[in-house]
Amino acid sequence: MRLRPVLAVGIGLALLACERTPSAAQVAQKRARGTDRAAPVAAQRRSVIVEAARRVSPAVVSVTVVKRQREMPTDPFDFFMLPRGMEREVQGLGTGFFITRDGVVITNQHVTDGAEQIVVAMPDGNEYPAKLLGEDPLTDIAVLKIETTGLPTVPIGRSDDLMIGEWVVAFGNPYGYLLGNAEPTVTAGVVSAVGRNLYPSGDQPGVYVGMIQTDAAINPGNSGGPLVNALGEVVGVNSSIFSNTGSSVGIGFAIPIERAMRVADELRKYGRVRRAWVGLNVAGDGRRAVGKQPGLQVSVVAPNSPARRAGIQQGDILVSAQGHRLKNFLDWEAVKLDIGVGDTLSVVVRRAGAERPMVLQVEDLPTSKAEKVAVLGDIQVITVTPDVRAERGIRSTRGALIYRIGAATQEATGLDEGDVVFQVNRQTVSSAEDLRQALRAVRGGSPVRIYFERGGDMVVSDFYVR
Repeated sequence: MRLRPVLAVGIGLALLACERTPSAAQVAQKRARGTDRAAPVAAQRRSVIVEAARRVSPAVVSVTVVKRQREMPTDPFDFFMLPRGMEREVQGLGTGFFITRDGVVITNQHVTDGAEQIVVAMPDGNEYPAKLLGEDPLTDIAVLKIETTGLPTVPIGRSDDLMIGEWVVAFGNPYGYLLGNAEPTVTAGVVSAVGRNLYPSGDQPGVYVGMIQTDAAINPGNSGGPLVNALGEVVGVNSSIFSNTGSSVGIGFAIPIERAMRVADELRKYGRVRRAWVGLNVAGDGRRAVGKQPGLQVSVVAPNSPARRAGIQQGDILVSAQGHRLKNFLDWEAVKLDIGVGDTLSVVVRRAGAERPMVLQVEDLPTSKAEKVAVLGDIQVITVTPDVRAERGIRSTRGALIYRIGAATQEATGLDEGDVVFQVNRQTVSSAEDLRQALRAVRGGSPVRIYFERGGDMVVSDFYVR
């Protein structure tokens, strides 16, 4: 009787031992089942986003710039403590990406604006001084060059076939000062919208039209980085965000890659961007269409312009351009921003209730083609002509337009690029040569009073000629 409990316990332990010690075959089968279940998970980890990051990351760089910033008094004590004209060095940070194996980088112009020194940092930590080949504030694109070869480049894709909702990946260096390496940060999202037009605000120099909208996180330092599709192709250049805090709230914008590449090509070839000119202005402030139907009313047609030669008349309604319906002024600006000198522009105009297709041959701006006259050393001026008036929206029928002016001369005279000088002291100015002669006649140390148009208003400036 006493042996039965012991026997029962022994049998139980034997059974437990059998359960806890599977055979080698059972172990192999269990491992195989686990491997089969893990295989799909491992495959899912290597997603299109992972592949896009692997393909593009080696060609994404950090861009550090050094600028000089004038110290402005912030309280009454600063007026006494700060020396007049005191400046300090400040650093800025952005992102860029290689488009050639010999070191050509695309980034944002607002990253390089005012830079005295530019350094490009590779993902492996190597740093190179960069030369600014050119920058274009209107499109917010700048091109840099470092002296090395054999570099990785990004695959260039298309933005004109993007689908709302498709995956995109944003690359950048947000808050790079706080990070210990230069490897780019990757954020993922979708294409929220295409062809977005942003109304100008504040002192915004760029024209942000036809933009790609995404909810991929874009933060300070991401500017100039690539926006990439699921194939690992660059479709845009990260440029701006809508945010009250300065950090991402899921509304970011990128410049279409076709525009960025065209501007970069112009900057590399000419050092500037040749602007498309068709020779017409449209009415409206950009927020309202004409009447109840889409379209823009032609308010001015320049005498010797492509628009005049194509047969467009004042009062015509621009219905579409390059196949895009024109709902407001910014739609027209987007079309002009993406065409180049020498291109053919197809438009449809409505006149007397009938729609008429027309074709224009795009030319360079009249101000770019005009003869430049040098005055006061570093000022370039051109004569105001009907075509120049139409291009710049100038009210004055005569005068000399300031095309370029140095920073020091600008501060000394109060003049700025785009001003139209029509009188010096008591002498009328009808041309660029008139302005040169009038200023040459002023003796050194004598006061000068200049009358000029700025933004449609008459302005007077007094200064001394050295």
